[in-house]
Amino acid sequence: MTFRTFIPAIAASALVIAAAASARAEGYRDTGVPMTVQEDLDLSRYLGTWYEIARFPNSFEEGCEGVTATYSAREDERISVVNRCRREGLDGPVEAAEGVARVRAPGKLEVNFVSWLSWLPLTWGDYWVLDVTEDYSVAVVGTPGGEQGWILARSPELGAEELDAAKSVLRSNGYDPVALEMVPQTKE
Repeated sequence: MTFRTFIPAIAASALVIAAAASARAEGYRDTGVPMTVQEDLDLSRYLGTWYEIARFPNSFEEGCEGVTATYSAREDERISVVNRCRREGLDGPVEAAEGVARVRAPGKLEVNFVSWLSWLPLTWGDYWVLDVTEDYSVAVVGTPGGEQGWILARSPELGAEELDAAKSVLRSNGYDPVALEMVPQTKE
């Protein structure tokens, strides 16, 4: 890397760090409410593809529809993460973001989508599995600061009863589900 390419890389790094810090400044949950996680999370059952049913608005998914997240085991005991979204509608082009996750504690993971900066703590984001149904068909994920939160399912549609149960998990963890936005999904 030459000096000319090094300076833009440093500038880009600073922007990533600044964006991460500002994204953490505002949340959707009352942080005075203790969070509970799925402490008996079976990662081998959690792996695979999840459809994003609902999310709290965030800048990195703005305009995304048909969002999926696919998790797969790696040899280094970490987890490969591939997030896909469609821009410009459900028939629009697919964008993918590849990252890695690591387990910090039972039910508490961290994800990183900036591999070349993975040595920096600010490039890792919290990903806490708050609840997963017994059959691993629905999961609720959040962050301690409440900056993000998701309702995920193994299928692109979720029944009203399952959606209400997932919102209840968010409420019990201090989130206000009113701010959730439903994510359009394609039919299987």
